[in-house]
Amino acid sequence: MKSIFIDCNHQLEPVWHRVHRPDDPPIAVNTAPFRSEDLPRLLDGYDVVLDDHSYMPTPFIERCKSLKHIVFLGTGAASYMNIAELKELGITVHIIKGYGDTAVAEHTIALMFDCARDIAKMDRTLRAGTWKPLEGMQLLGKTLGIIGLGGIGSETARIAKGIGMKVIAHNRTRRDDAPAPLVDLDTLLATSDVISLNLVLNDDTRGFIDAERIARMKPGVILVNTARAALIDETAMLEALRTGHIRQAGLDVYHNEPLKPDHPLTRMDNVTLSAHAAFRTPEASMTLLRRAIDIVKSL
Repeated sequence: MKSIFIDCNHQLEPVWHRVHRPDDPPIAVNTAPFRSEDLPRLLDGYDVVLDDHSYMPTPFIERCKSLKHIVFLGTGAASYMNIAELKELGITVHIIKGYGDTAVAEHTIALMFDCARDIAKMDRTLRAGTWKPLEGMQLLGKTLGIIGLGGIGSETARIAKGIGMKVIAHNRTRRDDAPAPLVDLDTLLATSDVISLNLVLNDDTRGFIDAERIARMKPGVILVNTARAALIDETAMLEALRTGHIRQAGLDVYHNEPLKPDHPLTRMDNVTLSAHAAFRTPEASMTLLRRAIDIVKSL
């Protein structure tokens, strides 16, 4: 099958050349920027496309007559394409799980520390010429509530316990080997000092954290989301940040990416932002790309 890696960026390109072996299928690599309307031209004649977080709108993909497989580099394909509509077109979407559990968990913990200690905020004020020490929150002994105990949630629990936090969790399915005590969602929301979202996004979890559930959270809670933006009702979260009900949010994912510079989140001092980079480490990228190539080999 004729294959193309359509959006290889400058960080992934050297990793790609390290993991792609001579006995692997030939895969064209595109590093040039493109728009969604360019997809029919770029994918003309290709059976397989590797997609690193580029949007694949159905109206453009349905004009790619030879396309049969999309290998999405991650788990959140549903945020970038309509998988059901593509299936009706005869296009199979493949996702890759478990390649960066530790990387995302470490980033989750990093956002949590920043939110607790206002490090990014002090960095900004110091660079602007203002010396303003801020009092933070000590995490030792605080309760971390993890929503979603997959690979990333479990790794987050392991690290958090190592720094002396009390960890509780809510999982939508039963887990006999849970790395933290499982509690009902209302208990987690009401008692957690920090909440980490680690759910997958699907029809059941879209808007999972709505205004009602935010209202049940402990006042002054820290909310960290390295999963998918659509898990949270953004309007309700913004209001809770304005009132201080949510003390601080650490966010790596957004409803529309890249995040626009005039978005309300960019003007809030009690929000720490990162550019959907939780999974981006050389170790995770090598595993991710190797697994993507192996999928292509299996088709």
